[in-house]
Amino acid sequence: MKKYAIILLFSISFTMMAQLETINYSDTNQKLEGFFAKAQKDNPKNAGVIILPAWMGIDAHAKESAENLSKLGYHAFVADIYGTNNNPKDTSEAGKLSGYFKNNYKDYQKRIQLAIDQLIKQGANADEIVVIGYCFGGTGAIEAARGNLNVKGVVSFHGGLGKDPMRETKLIHSKVLVLHGADDPYVPQKDVVAFQDEMRTAKADWQMNFYANAVHAFTHKDLDTDNSKGAAYNELADKRSWQAMQDFFNEIFK
Repeated sequence: MKKYAIILLFSISFTMMAQLETINYSDTNQKLEGFFAKAQKDNPKNAGVIILPAWMGIDAHAKESAENLSKLGYHAFVADIYGTNNNPKDTSEAGKLSGYFKNNYKDYQKRIQLAIDQLIKQGANADEIVVIGYCFGGTGAIEAARGNLNVKGVVSFHGGLGKDPMRETKLIHSKVLVLHGADDPYVPQKDVVAFQDEMRTAKADWQMNFYANAVHAFTHKDLDTDNSKGAAYNELADKRSWQAMQDFFNEIFK
């Protein structure tokens, strides 16, 4: 019986892992490696979701999100922004790599579009796609809206909101949902105010949820719960933000 239980547990674990399919693609000479999860429930619109990882690159958190989204009935694709074998070794490298794409936002938008193209190749409807992202990836989700990529909506989980004030603010056509830790020390109040002004100027359909007692990276279970560190897991904010995302999806995919 014990042996059977172990085999069954291994089988279940393997099945969960097998939901993610490695997808190789490229940006000119830069090889990219994303991960696709096919919808596990009926998906009449073939709706798809792009997941943009945090600043350390593709991680377990992004992959878990893809698996969970597939269980909800969405095709999901974890985008590779940095490129194969380019994931940072430490936070110093992460700051440099993510900083490059924040400053060169058109390159960021291009990598997001390439991921969208791959999601469509896997069967998603080109007109039924949403982009979500975490931290640095949340910044990318907002860039997808700013760049007017063909997406119905974007969701930023504890993402950066700043934009060069000299940069033109264009009309935004996709719906925007920002899920933000009320005590996030890495996003100054001036950025929050500037972002809201930007959304008004862009005539965007936008929402912004603030979560009490939550700091940066509040969805990352691999962090402890010590808010004094500036980045910490918050179980309640994690659950509430995931539900807010689902409500947002129900609205735009109806």
